[in-house]
Amino acid sequence: MSDEKSEKKEFDIEDEHLEKIERYKEPEKRFPAGESTAPKNSDDENYDDEPDETLGERLWGLTEMFPEPVRRLTGKMVDLTTTSIKGLYSFSCNASWIFFTSSVILFAPVIFETERAQMEEMQKSQQKQVLLGPGTAMDRAGPPPSLPLIR
Repeated sequence: MSDEKSEKKEFDIEDEHLEKIERYKEPEKRFPAGESTAPKNSDDENYDDEPDETLGERLWGLTEMFPEPVRRLTGKMVDLTTTSIKGLYSFSCNASWIFFTSSVILFAPVIFETERAQMEEMQKSQQKQVLLGPGTAMDRAGPPPSLPLIR
């Protein structure tokens, strides 16, 4: 059944081609009465006869001009490149996750301790300032000044 359809389709296509050839051979069929006898612009005619192709169809058509081993090698190279890029992306995501979580775990306690020590130091200096006066809070360095000896 499908053989009959394909044969009929082939005959229809051949008939269409034969009609086009005959039309161009005989001028009266080419330009029926009432139509202009001037030929159309060949550029317009060429573009009207061609079906619209997508970019994918054009690229697929270009693959037919290369031998099968070249197409296979190109396909493998594209697959390898795609796989490599996906693997590199996955690795970089995992490596950055490990780096940042490790740095938070390792350095966060140190940062918190230094901040706590600074807060304690500020509290001590504020207490000194309240108890002893404004000038004593600035004299944190060294022992307190010695008093002159009375003899």
